[in-house]
Amino acid sequence: MIRQCAFTDGDALLKGALHCHTTRSDGAGTPEEVIRLHAEHGYDFLALTDHRVYNYRNYTDLPMTILPGMEIDRRFTGEEQPWRSHCYHSVLLGPEKENGNGYDQDERVTGDYVTGQEEFQTLLDEAHRRGNLTMLCHPQWSALTSREYDRLEGIFAMELWNTGCAMENGIDTDNGYLWDEMLRGGKRWFGTAVDDGHPMNEHCHGWIMLRGENTVGGIMEGLRTGAFYSTCGPEIRDLYIDDQRKAHIECSPVKSIRFFYGWSCPWMKTGENGALITGAEDEVPVYAKYVRADVTDENGCRAWTNPIFIDQYTADR
Repeated sequence: MIRQCAFTDGDALLKGALHCHTTRSDGAGTPEEVIRLHAEHGYDFLALTDHRVYNYRNYTDLPMTILPGMEIDRRFTGEEQPWRSHCYHSVLLGPEKENGNGYDQDERVTGDYVTGQEEFQTLLDEAHRRGNLTMLCHPQWSALTSREYDRLEGIFAMELWNTGCAMENGIDTDNGYLWDEMLRGGKRWFGTAVDDGHPMNEHCHGWIMLRGENTVGGIMEGLRTGAFYSTCGPEIRDLYIDDQRKAHIECSPVKSIRFFYGWSCPWMKTGENGALITGAEDEVPVYAKYVRADVTDENGCRAWTNPIFIDQYTADR
């Protein structure tokens, strides 16, 4: 049996936000206001990822773990348009300074233009060299096709849900189909739900639940290994493949559950006569390279697991 690592025994699940903005760039709330709002909503950790300016600081006296980070971007050469344009955005998340982070507090990165993903890769390479993980942000808002990021290396995750884009533009509400393209191509990217909040009402709608120690180091390890799931409300309690090659999921009461295998239409389970369900199982197809699942509750809110990769399953057996 192999279990997705967010659901193994050990450390508690931590609630965390990986992408938000403050008055340090173009957010409406001060760092203190944003941290306090997340604390009120039960968050354990938070990354203040303001545009092009790095942060380590907790601007409050609250016991909130602040994950170091910032957001960087590049527009496409020859497309000198307003801010809403064809571009790359990536969130950087890193360890503490004393544990190998190469950025300084308040260090700024300039904006620039690129001709494509090969040039953007150089910016990612610099972030990786300085000890940071990189996440692909809001591919729909950025007007990117998968052919414009399918050769990026070192990405640890992509955004499946982005509250700001959902509320302002009605997009980036379920990028699972784009994620499957990357997974089918051999990328071992994880999926995240984030807010990217700018106005205060955009915060605290999408988050991850991460299995790990509530320290910067523990959270970074959980991100690297995919020991988390992403949600806008529903709880996912387990995902595993048993010795009979059946996938199982357990969750809070939801309206539907879907299993994804990459090379087929997803298999969906619903309750009889609209009844809510708390789990499902399905036989894993022989062609599947991975298994992932998502759930949707009666309010339309969704949660996503990270994948179980089948070669792990084969190796364990």
